[in-house]
Amino acid sequence: MPAIVGTVTVINVSSSGVFNVGDVFQIHPVAQTKTFSGAGSFNTGHGLSIYSGTSHSMVYDGDVLDQLQIGNL
Repeated sequence: MPAIVGTVTVINVSSSGVFNVGDVFQIHPVAQTKTFSGAGSFNTGHGLSIYSGTSHSMVYDGDVLDQLQIGNL
C-alpha cells in the first residue's frame, strides 16, 4: 500500500540508526560492538545485594576478528 508523506524534518540520525519514509519490506541496521565489564556490572533492580569477591575482566582477544559485517549492507 503506498504511503503518502508530508513534510519531514530530520535533525539527526545516529550512526547505527535507520530513517525510513514510505513503504519498506525489511529494515536491519548493521552494527557491532564489544563490551568488557566486571562481575555484577549489568545487574539492575531494586534491593540487589551482589557479592562477587575479587573480580577481573579478561580483555585479551586472541582471534582478532569476531564477526565480519562484510556483505551485510
